[in-house]
Amino acid sequence: MTLHDRDGFTSFVSTLPAVTLHEQWEALVAKVGGKVFCLLGDASGDIVFKVGEIAFDGLTELDGIEQAAYFAKRQWVRVSPGALESELAQGYIRESHRLIADKLTRKLRAELGI
Repeated sequence: MTLHDRDGFTSFVSTLPAVTLHEQWEALVAKVGGKVFCLLGDASGDIVFKVGEIAFDGLTELDGIEQAAYFAKRQWVRVSPGALESELAQGYIRESHRLIADKLTRKLRAELGI
């Protein structure tokens, strides 16, 4: 299994705290507290997730990684299958989850247990 297929993606993101999965935008969308932190494109197998600005600069220099369309500039990347090793992609997805969860209200984080 790989993060770029439904089973691998679902298995991995489901291990993160308070994650819900939704069919949206022709993709499988992972959310925490109702906010998107990652998605898997159904047709392409591309993964989209949020990153910090320094990570954005470095990642978008790599083949197969670019700014994600329709998401905030310089904050979201689209990663094609094979562009990142699985362990690295998992680390970036964990960080994306943290970045989004940290912006939730204190009350909501407490309700979600994060």
